[in-house]
Amino acid sequence: MLQELTIDNLAIINHLNLTFDDQMTVLTGETGAGKSIIIDAVGLLAGSRGSTDFIRQGAGKLTLQGQFTVPKNEDYLALLDEYGIDHEDGVLIISREIHQNGRNIIRVNGTLINTTTLRKLGAGLVDIQGQNEHQLLLQPEHHLGMLDQFAGAPIQPILKKYQATFHEYQQLSSAIEKKKENEQQWAQRLDMLRYQVDEIEGANLRPDEEEQLETERDRLEHFQQINNALNMVVASLNGEEGAPVLDQVAEMKTSVEDISDFDPAFKDLAKGLGDAYYSLQDAAESASRVLDSLEFDPARLDQIENRLTLIGDLEHKYGDRLPDVLAYYDQIKTELEEMEQVANDDSDQEERLAETVTELKQLGKQLTELRKQAAQKLENQVHQQLRELYMERAVFAVHFVESAGDRFRADGLDEVEFYMQTNPGERMGALAKIASGGELSRVMLALKTIFAKNEGVTSIIFDEVDTGVSGRVAQAIADKIKVIAQSSQVLCISHLPQVAAVAQHHFLIQKQVKNNRTTTSVTPLDESKRINEIARMLAGEKITKLTREHAKELLSMEQAN
Repeated sequence: MLQELTIDNLAIINHLNLTFDDQMTVLTGETGAGKSIIIDAVGLLAGSRGSTDFIRQGAGKLTLQGQFTVPKNEDYLALLDEYGIDHEDGVLIISREIHQNGRNIIRVNGTLINTTTLRKLGAGLVDIQGQNEHQLLLQPEHHLGMLDQFAGAPIQPILKKYQATFHEYQQLSSAIEKKKENEQQWAQRLDMLRYQVDEIEGANLRPDEEEQLETERDRLEHFQQINNALNMVVASLNGEEGAPVLDQVAEMKTSVEDISDFDPAFKDLAKGLGDAYYSLQDAAESASRVLDSLEFDPARLDQIENRLTLIGDLEHKYGDRLPDVLAYYDQIKTELEEMEQVANDDSDQEERLAETVTELKQLGKQLTELRKQAAQKLENQVHQQLRELYMERAVFAVHFVESAGDRFRADGLDEVEFYMQTNPGERMGALAKIASGGELSRVMLALKTIFAKNEGVTSIIFDEVDTGVSGRVAQAIADKIKVIAQSSQVLCISHLPQVAAVAQHHFLIQKQVKNNRTTTSVTPLDESKRINEIARMLAGEKITKLTREHAKELLSMEQAN
């Protein structure tokens, strides 16, 4: 659901901040007031193509921000996780900036993304249905998924099993095909992988080994310097050369302790000297222990140098650092195992592939049968919806094209597309090509009424889909949008009073000219102002007592329902 929308410098909009509620919100106003610009803003936040032409005249950039609730959908949550977008609080804040120099900056909950990613995320948040853009319903590639959603639970386990089998089929086919394409290249790749795996494996590398070896080498290479420094510490502290520093500090400590009763400051000084004495004593013992264990081993130094040289050679070949080499090793070892499996067991691979093909055909036929059963139910429901929209002679059909031979699709054997015959005697054809104008709007509403609960889209936007209709058809369209709003948040731009009356929330869009600049404003309407606006929609600019009574009656009737 869209909760809040902020717009800065978009076309004739200078600044707007809008808060939206659930169910249905209608946006009304004169033509050109900026209603569709608000929908354009939502579209840009959902991944629509941006352009510098959108930027308000004289501004350096346009800025949009929208707050959405996260859809309760496992696939959508997985998509957010895939792109590293935090969603723990159940809210997505999408911001987008388009600059005059062409820069396009998009963030979701603070994470930078590109337009392609935004489009994927936006598809699960907003579905914009306009006069010329009916999105999913006019895109045949989405019809199969919509049919499966309509079919519901019975089809899901078989579909998942089919998809898992199809994945195995792809892997087997790819592995066998690659080997058959070029046996010599395959063999060369196999030999190279074996050599690289053996070389890295034979080195017995550890992730932190290089750092440890470098530390040990540094100690051996600077053995004399370390030895001299530690000897000097021990000699100075223990008195091997001159008076022992420890004895001197002890005498100073005793002397100050003797005068500590004369001034509190002397007590602090005595304590400090005592702390220094014990610290130096610890240092002397520590230096002595290190000296006792210190040993110069030229053979070990040679071993370390040779080992570091080996590691450096492997890093030069396979990665910048040792962890990169080990990561590369894991990668090529997996590839080698897969290639050796194919190389050593071609007959088994072919047998497994044949078994997979048989299983795909069986599962695919089950899917086709279930889909055709669901298609029959869908067609009946669409016809019922169309009758209620006064298109009782229209015919809706789910058209199937089954794959030939062993040409499998990722979701089954079927290609599905919605077909339509709008009037008797006309040909049946693809929905996107047959229906037009007001007919297409009504077909879309019929399908949306059925699919709204299953699509999972949190917000549906109708941008003047009621254009070109009136009377009983207008009321039927209003009733359908009202039904859809029971399952999803609906934002609707409309010029029909019947549609405006069914909304729970009403925004009036107006434009004013100040200082020779046109700006758009949005006003939430209370019941009294709604009556005036609906009266204007009924009668035009000249509002009479009769049109106000008609508007009031229209609102009262809808609220009673």
